[in-house]
Amino acid sequence: MKRSSQMTSGPERAPHRSLMYALGLTREEMERPLIGVVNFANEIVPGHIHLNTIADAVKAGIRSAGGTPIEFPCIAVCDGIAMGHAGMRFSLPSREFTADSIEIMATAHPFDGLVCIPNCDKSVPGALMAMLRLNIPALMVSGGPMLPGGSRDTDLVSMFEGVGRVSKGEMSEAALEHMAENACPGCGSCAGMFTANSMNCLAEAIGLALPGNGTIPAVSAARVRLAKQAGAKIMELLEKNIRPRDIVSEGAIRNGVISDMALGCSTNTVLHLPAIFTEAGLPVTLDIFDELSRVTPNLCKLSPAGPYYMEDLNRAGGIMAVLSELNSLGLIDTSVITATGRTLRENLECFEAVRPRNCNRDVLRPASDPYSREGGIAVLKGNIAPLGAVVKQSAVAPEMMRRKGRARVYDSGELACTAILNGEVQAGDVVVIRYEGPKGGPGMREMLAPTAAIAGMGLGSEVALLTDGRFSGATRGAAIGHISPEAAEGGPIALIKDGDEIEIDIPGRRLELLVDEAEMALRAKNLRNERPVSQSRFLRRYARDVSSAAGGAVIK
Repeated sequence: MKRSSQMTSGPERAPHRSLMYALGLTREEMERPLIGVVNFANEIVPGHIHLNTIADAVKAGIRSAGGTPIEFPCIAVCDGIAMGHAGMRFSLPSREFTADSIEIMATAHPFDGLVCIPNCDKSVPGALMAMLRLNIPALMVSGGPMLPGGSRDTDLVSMFEGVGRVSKGEMSEAALEHMAENACPGCGSCAGMFTANSMNCLAEAIGLALPGNGTIPAVSAARVRLAKQAGAKIMELLEKNIRPRDIVSEGAIRNGVISDMALGCSTNTVLHLPAIFTEAGLPVTLDIFDELSRVTPNLCKLSPAGPYYMEDLNRAGGIMAVLSELNSLGLIDTSVITATGRTLRENLECFEAVRPRNCNRDVLRPASDPYSREGGIAVLKGNIAPLGAVVKQSAVAPEMMRRKGRARVYDSGELACTAILNGEVQAGDVVVIRYEGPKGGPGMREMLAPTAAIAGMGLGSEVALLTDGRFSGATRGAAIGHISPEAAEGGPIALIKDGDEIEIDIPGRRLELLVDEAEMALRAKNLRNERPVSQSRFLRRYARDVSSAAGGAVIK
């Protein structure tokens, strides 16, 4: 029996049908499979301003395959616009709100299947979490990446780093404003391998989105065709009763993490993938990221790690080309089922039959000649981070891979950013930003403004930054985040003082405060953790229930 029969079938459902007639639906439309279309469109997020077009295409695909689409909305936050003020506290919590909202809508109105249309940062993992939680036939189709701006050499990270260049006197305010007018040329998720594009690519690698989802540009007609195909495909998944938890197996988890390492994705994936997989009853820890990073070559250097953009990766063959390279090393499980209704092996055979495996060996290095033998992310541990910390090692300058420096400690991102732009941070310093974790923020804000200020001030190869907060996917440099336990839980990061020596060893996976144990014990005994209580009832509830960053910052 169709799930939607709870709304449409039998005389006892006549009251329900009366309300559906009020929608303008015919009885014939009610008797077809009812597919929820989750449209994240709004007029404030550049990655979402065009999603009505994508939703229309999805609905056309559903109708063409014999279903009845029913659209409903969902919120989305633009992390770039929320950056650097109180709004960023709501970004990560919006992931849980998104998942809950979709669960509410799809349970209160029991659809037979779902197509989710997110695009930017937290909307994608939130949608994937809901799909796995509900476990009805579902797939995702994103809005696609933005094109690069300027003369193909600027994007959002250029803007944040430009602020530092103005402060240093290397750029005028007029030049900065001209760059602002051109850096983000239109709709789509920001052009580099930032969090949104990272998650859209990994949704494809895991198998919950169709081939092409991660890289086809937002402005391309191919993106509209992909949306139509997704609409038709959900009807096939419904007929075959293929559900998200059939797709997300242990093999799919490894494929996702391995792809993450090969692509050099945002460190935020280390928060989102565990949260997604937990919904499938397959919890993962930081250990799998480090384990697979050590054996996975880094094949891509997209912005902010290098000079290329999502458009370039798409021309090189996209995520299917990446998976094909990884398959040549025997690293991925090709037996897993995907949203195409076929196995990954069958998908790769179709891809390789119509085009070369890799069309640009600068953008996508061959597996035999990678940028590095290890993956894009490293997990560090030590007396500062007993439960772990995360760094995007593919975006770290070689001279910063091992470093000792003196601590400059700040209890918020704003205080640190002001100090950096005022010239108070010098070469050799290690900036420590604490009380920005999931509980301490609350909300675990991104620290893009401080890291971009460091780069803009010309200190990217001289200054490291440690935080219990997180970073934008646009962050580059020796930026080490997700330090757990966080300061608000009495973690060792709360014990660091100005002038302390800190040792960073990324290849050795170590992060150490060079202070003797007796002094550390004395500091812990005298620690007074008196943080102001958030005025937001929502954030107070979030801080009460959220887990550590090491566990994916999920609501318990």
